[in-house]
Amino acid sequence: MQIQHVRLRDVRRFEAVDFHPRPGFNLVTGANGSGKTSLLEAIHLLAHARSFRGRVRDGLIRQGQPSLDVFAEWRDRTDTPHRAGLRHAGGDWEARLDGAPVSHLGQLCEAMAVVTFEPGSHALIDGNSEQRRRFLDWGLFHVERHLGDDGFLALWRRHARAHKQRNALLRQQADGAQLDAWEHELAQAGEALTRCRERYVVQLAPYVEAGMAELLPSAGGAAIALQPGWRRQELPLADALLLSRDRDRLLGHTSLGPHRADLKLVLEALPGRDGLSRGQAKLAALALLLAQARHLADVEGHWPLLQLDDLASELDRDHQAGVLRALAGSGAQVIVTGTEAPPGLAMLDMTVSRFHVEQGRVTLADAA
Repeated sequence: MQIQHVRLRDVRRFEAVDFHPRPGFNLVTGANGSGKTSLLEAIHLLAHARSFRGRVRDGLIRQGQPSLDVFAEWRDRTDTPHRAGLRHAGGDWEARLDGAPVSHLGQLCEAMAVVTFEPGSHALIDGNSEQRRRFLDWGLFHVERHLGDDGFLALWRRHARAHKQRNALLRQQADGAQLDAWEHELAQAGEALTRCRERYVVQLAPYVEAGMAELLPSAGGAAIALQPGWRRQELPLADALLLSRDRDRLLGHTSLGPHRADLKLVLEALPGRDGLSRGQAKLAALALLLAQARHLADVEGHWPLLQLDDLASELDRDHQAGVLRALAGSGAQVIVTGTEAPPGLAMLDMTVSRFHVEQGRVTLADAA
């Protein structure tokens, strides 16, 4: 996808601003606090229905204003134009896609594919399992978005509903007959959801191996595997739920299943994720994100928009150059931010559209 126009209103320090990124590489510079990250954050919000820096109500809306607005125009791989707009008040929201009202934010997420690497992305490696489940499920959501009721999203919703119902019954100390029906649904949806995730991990594995070799060669080889959230090798989910019923009644929630799944990353020459340095964790996270983007590009025939926030502070010069070199021939649209041009950029011969953020405005500096 190629974003052509982004308009923000009442997003952090921006009262109103327009941004017209160009195909290929876009460099956005400005002083600390000028709003560079807010541009990426707003685009991420439109494509993921959430900010990468917390909840909308926690500072994303400009102080003193009731809501924010984000609007974008882009073209898909067939060069078809699209537009989307979102007004968000922190709780309530309304949105439109190609002129029609949006009934759930998943419609915006389906229409726009955006991969963001930002200072908190290391949590994909050393954070909790929720980060890695979200990573897996975002990729599956886009890879299987054309399958409708037979795809991942329908299974995810079935599982989420059954999980919520079982938890409610556990808190009510419901009898076994009431739990049986929802455990049957939870097991069916959960097993199918897990098979989807396993299939995706197998597809993603060679991309991750290649990405780690490119960005973190000291890893000496990389492999990923799904940890399904229960002892799947030993017993089916239906049996696991039955055996855990008494314990779950005491806990008041379901203690095992796909909602506890995790992505296991093994780096042959490096310690486990808890033993990695912050720099190694950042490189590993970036390798995972770029592997996912490349896989999506091969499956869908087009790259997602890539956003690299404050690249110079996250990676050293050589690794910056390695990342940019890897993306230079991809045809992807890339937005890179920083207080100045990343030093690694000077090592490459490539055309870059340069923008500057100052006093609530984004201006095109040049293309060199």
